[in-house]
Amino acid sequence: MKDLAQGHVSLVGAGPGDPDLLTCKALARIQSADVVVYDRLVSPEILALIPADTRRIDVGKMPRCHRVPQDAINAMLVDLAREGLRVTRLKGGDPLIFGRGSEEAEDLRKAGIGVDYVPGITAAQGMAASTGVPLTHRGLATGVRYVTGHRARDGALDLDWASLACEDTTLVVYMGVANIAEISARLLANGLPPDLPVLAVASATTPRERRLVSCLGAIADDIALAGMEAPVLFVIGHVVSLYGAAVLAEALACDGAGMAAYA
Repeated sequence: MKDLAQGHVSLVGAGPGDPDLLTCKALARIQSADVVVYDRLVSPEILALIPADTRRIDVGKMPRCHRVPQDAINAMLVDLAREGLRVTRLKGGDPLIFGRGSEEAEDLRKAGIGVDYVPGITAAQGMAASTGVPLTHRGLATGVRYVTGHRARDGALDLDWASLACEDTTLVVYMGVANIAEISARLLANGLPPDLPVLAVASATTPRERRLVSCLGAIADDIALAGMEAPVLFVIGHVVSLYGAAVLAEALACDGAGMAAYA
């Protein structure tokens, strides 16, 4: 136990997985912490940056298996800070985009615990840089929307489907691999065309990254056949039509061995 009367919690975004995409501030928080409480989506490459003598607590959630409920995580953070510890709460992506960072901060503030945020590159931005597919592009998409494809406690996906079914907007779906059949069916029912391109990217920016190009009418079947596992990000919209050009440009920048890989 530390001698400090009160500890502090930093809610830190670990980014999409590539350690080179960490902010300097995030790395400093990781390496100066007394204890790191981390999620399942924090990549092994990021976890390797935690000093060997730093205490680690895994509170990662699996689909339909929340072995450490969110309320218990909130209480754990309060208890650790009350021991006088510097706590880094490490989350994949950004703590304020589908990361429940604000929920944890609310409980910490109620308990009188000091808390701050360290932003991270969210998965959609990492995916765009990794694949070369922009989130907006003149003539193809005038905006972008991020939505979750999974509700807490497996609740119904009560999204505003009519609003989301807009061809002028890029739709990025987080945590949607288990519900992509329902998501695509709802968007089709609300007017999006079945040939609208879709890009699915698993474990974006990491050595485990996988990509699949499909269309809205076929994405559910294609994902099932491909056996892609979470985390998978879905990009739905006309910007996906630029993917082929991005891959070709990447291939041309490679040596002969790289060209063969893209052939």
